Amino acid sequence: MSKTTAIDPDNLPYADGDFYGFEQLLTEKERDRLSEIRDFLAREVKPIAVDCWNRGEFPMELIPKLAEIDLVSPVRRQGFSNLFAGLVHAEVTRADTSIATFMGVHDGLFTGSIEALASQEQQDAWLPDIYAMKKIGAFGLTEPLGGSDVAGGTRATAQRDGDTWILNGAKRWIGNATFSDWVVIYARDVADNQVKAFLVDTKLPGYSASKIENKISLRTVQNADIVLDNVVVPDFFKLANGNSFRDTNKVLKVTRLAVAWQAVGQQLAAFDVARRYAVERMQFGRPLASFQLVQQQLVQILGNAVSSMGMMVRLAQLEDAGAAKDEQSALAKAFTTDRMRESVAIGRSLLGGNGIVTDYEMAKIFADAEAIYSYEGTYEINTLVTGRAITGISAIV
Repeated sequence: MSKTTAIDPDNLPYADGDFYGFEQLLTEKERDRLSEIRDFLAREVKPIAVDCWNRGEFPMELIPKLAEIDLVSPVRRQGFSNLFAGLVHAEVTRADTSIATFMGVHDGLFTGSIEALASQEQQDAWLPDIYAMKKIGAFGLTEPLGGSDVAGGTRATAQRDGDTWILNGAKRWIGNATFSDWVVIYARDVADNQVKAFLVDTKLPGYSASKIENKISLRTVQNADIVLDNVVVPDFFKLANGNSFRDTNKVLKVTRLAVAWQAVGQQLAAFDVARRYAVERMQFGRPLASFQLVQQQLVQILGNAVSSMGMMVRLAQLEDAGAAKDEQSALAKAFTTDRMRESVAIGRSLLGGNGIVTDYEMAKIFADAEAIYSYEGTYEINTLVTGRAITGISAIV
């Protein structure tokens, strides 16, 4: 082949990054559905992603389209496997991490809280509008002074007053909260010191949410500071089965897996951009991909992505069997996000100067990875959870 022969990146083997054919583990119905979702993402999400990120604005017009493609609760409501749900979340992240995070908040954290902690009567009342995305949700756990230690240090309070609860306190980094209709607030019951869950209508008096500005990551996501000033919530809106942080952790165990799948999608996004750039970019009269060190970098990104995907495929199988453990989720989140951080850094470097402008997308991928690395349990906390499992000794104070 001539050094200057044009190459079509889309017709190369392994262009999809699925080097070991993990998607073949899906049923035919799931593969068809995944293909449908990919077409939707290519048509509706990818073309607007960078512009929305640059402006720091959420595309509200996308919500009805997301509702129509019907991504909410693929396992519990639609009967798909956890493997399918994970691969879908990776693909949404591959298209745009901000939209994947929006869905992760509405579907995983918010909807997951209702599915796991609400009574059947509450679910019957709330879930139809949530599934149809007629009501958009948020998840209020993290606080201004409480991130990793929120399990034992929740400062927001809830006080029973007859047939109502009065909520006070503050929450921070709450995705979707500037425009959500509802938010699940986790607050400490002053009567028994246990963390309990409440569905809060964002139009209630005393509730306010203000957008967090000046972010360098997930700029499209509308994270907010929430203030709760004597917010009165009817007793029916106290989630019946959300009575301790142990209950809350039932939600977090599942969503931690979703974030690890995001780390897979983020690496595939980096691989997509870096591979195409290397094949199409000419330097010294030949494609950048013809240089040995560039090929090594591409292979490193792919290896990181494939190893992360392999771990997540097995964990999804364990989840389908009801056998996944908290420490396995913790290791997955720690490992995949660590590999992700390396992958996006290699990708950014491979693009040289073009890697620091969003015009070539890699700068956005690089910046968004920092949020994934930190939320749903930091790398350090998940490492220590895993360390406790293999030594029997806790290193967490």
